[in-house]
Amino acid sequence: MRSVRMRILVTLLVLAVIGVGGWQLLPSDHDSEATITVGTTDTITSLDPAGAYDAGSWALFSNVYQSLLTYAPGGVAPVPDAAKSCSFAKGGLTTYTCELRDDLTFPSGRKVTAEDVKFSFDRVKKINSDVGPSSLLSTLKSVDAKDLKVTFHLTTPDATFPFKVATGAGSIVDDTRYPADGLRSGNSVDGTGPYTLKSYTKGKRVDLEPNSRYKGAVKSGAPIALRYYADPDALEKAWEGKQVDVATRQLPPTVLSSLNASDPDQRVSEADSSDTRNLYFNTRASSPLHLTAVRKAMAWLIDREQLATKVYDGTVDPLYSLIPAGLTGHTTSFFDNYPDQNSEKARKLLEGAGVSIPVKFTYGYGIGSGAAADEAKELKRQLEASGLFQVNVKGYEWTDFQKRWAGGKLDAYAVGWVADYPDPDTFAGPLVGTDSTMNTGFSSKRVDGYIKESQQYADRSQVTDDFKNLQQVIAEDVPVIPLWQRKEYVVTTSDVGGGQYLADGNGVFRLWSLNWI
Repeated sequence: MRSVRMRILVTLLVLAVIGVGGWQLLPSDHDSEATITVGTTDTITSLDPAGAYDAGSWALFSNVYQSLLTYAPGGVAPVPDAAKSCSFAKGGLTTYTCELRDDLTFPSGRKVTAEDVKFSFDRVKKINSDVGPSSLLSTLKSVDAKDLKVTFHLTTPDATFPFKVATGAGSIVDDTRYPADGLRSGNSVDGTGPYTLKSYTKGKRVDLEPNSRYKGAVKSGAPIALRYYADPDALEKAWEGKQVDVATRQLPPTVLSSLNASDPDQRVSEADSSDTRNLYFNTRASSPLHLTAVRKAMAWLIDREQLATKVYDGTVDPLYSLIPAGLTGHTTSFFDNYPDQNSEKARKLLEGAGVSIPVKFTYGYGIGSGAAADEAKELKRQLEASGLFQVNVKGYEWTDFQKRWAGGKLDAYAVGWVADYPDPDTFAGPLVGTDSTMNTGFSSKRVDGYIKESQQYADRSQVTDDFKNLQQVIAEDVPVIPLWQRKEYVVTTSDVGGGQYLADGNGVFRLWSLNWI
């Protein structure tokens, strides 16, 4: 999912307080029902699950909507939430059936039915929003609903389908409150998640209250106030000014790299993560980057180590494959193909392709998305230092940025990706498959074949070769250049616990895990 979601590696929790045992025994000055304020630079694209496929929106959906399945903290296999049970039919991976709980109610008091579930999936595919999650349901052919039973019919075997059901794309909505063929407008939601939406001000704030009607896999927590900040510097200012109790996604790199574990006023959760950032290219004939040789030349010039050091102060690690370290199928395909920075090899590629030098193109990024502006400047410097490229850098407000790349209006654009679920499949189809959500125009029968083949294995340990082969094709065709993989940081005041469970790599943002100590 686009980041503006996979933390399955070993988590290091640094308790920045005076002694591990001490803080646990001290009484808190806060009422256990007092509101916890969470600050973030995430952005919400839409309150309608059919109209958003990004980290900020899905973080909210995890809390106000409910899917048939979810993930326990640290879990790599989905467990029932709105469903009592789910399973594939015997003998194949093309029919998936779930039995719905019989005690779920919408805010109106109306009981949730299997028809609501069918309606929710059908409308995602029918609306097919250019910034929505319909591409995630590409193998879904049809949905049947009868009594409390929901049956999904797939076009091809897809062992990853349960993972997708557990994402924001599987959010269940009230079929009497949401249009079947268009996105719902307004500032309210009708879901059955552990929280209800009390108020929403776009780009500013969300206020959540525990949902007394919620029935499912988790327990509602403290009331939550989400505060949205324009950029990391604004979030840092709010943190330093004690305007927020929790800061996440993302403080500035300089702040993250200098977090002090001995500070008694804060607790820091630092986890290895599979959050990545890639540089995508418009491969259509109308783009100056449509030739493979031009994109290969760029791969010979980008210095990830410099990027990680100069822009991110070592809070990210250079990434040389589409699938990040820690996941099945991770390789170093880009390092193997482009082991160093070599402007001479880049020049020969461009001269052999017969293109005019310098190659001129537009690079877009989302304003306020972490250190995106500084990253853009550094990438421009690296590419132009060779004399082979001339880069026009432009920043756009997040929603506008999404629409521009979805419409094929940018030549190159860097986007963070937070995994939708703990499986390498989430780094394949959505990023480089035909009609991918990144909309680069890239299409490869070999890549699509490896994706389809990998989805036939219920035992996910058997997909290694498919994903290694896929990533070799990507390194050869270069529709995307992996840049980095980052750590995940959550900083809380000393009297707020549960920050280490907020996000751990399976696409769920657990606001209910936060509590007053």
